[in-house]
Amino acid sequence: MGNRLTQIATRTGDDGTTGLGDNTRVSKNSGRPHAMGDVDELNSHIGLLLCEPLPAEVREVLVQVQHQLFNLGGEIAMPGYELLKDDALLQLDEALAHYNAQLPRLLEFILPAGTRAASQAHVCRTVARRAERSVVALQEQEAMRPAPRQYLNRLSDLMFVLARVLNRMDGGDDVYWKSERLAQMHSAD
Repeated sequence: MGNRLTQIATRTGDDGTTGLGDNTRVSKNSGRPHAMGDVDELNSHIGLLLCEPLPAEVREVLVQVQHQLFNLGGEIAMPGYELLKDDALLQLDEALAHYNAQLPRLLEFILPAGTRAASQAHVCRTVARRAERSVVALQEQEAMRPAPRQYLNRLSDLMFVLARVLNRMDGGDDVYWKSERLAQMHSAD
């Protein structure tokens, strides 16, 4: 990786550009900085979720995700580099299978609500979706491996599942959407 920052206020971005890992400079409004920023924001929201009381195994998964998101962000920042390894996606798939197996089947939509930790997991889910859209937009402009897009897609799924898991801590449950249409359907039964 390129030089590490030893000085934070460099003023090199005052002109509206930012430096990539290959020492090129691009507009801060171009695809890579947007994708890098969304991944960084996602990582920050996961850091906030880690401030909540969590089961140890959930905490361990989220800490690993933070490290993988740093790799993913680095890969976006350094065109042509591969930092996100194949096993990162496998780890998400394993976590999804593990936590999904513990949950009842969804019969109705749920709201992004419940406990504070579950609600923060939903925020992480929505930011992961935005980061995924930014990566997709970047991939439409430049050649990139599919792994970053796939990782963010799976991560948003995992955050949804973890929100459901966290709502069940201490005997809680999902917060269900009260759809008038669904209520009418159920009352007709």
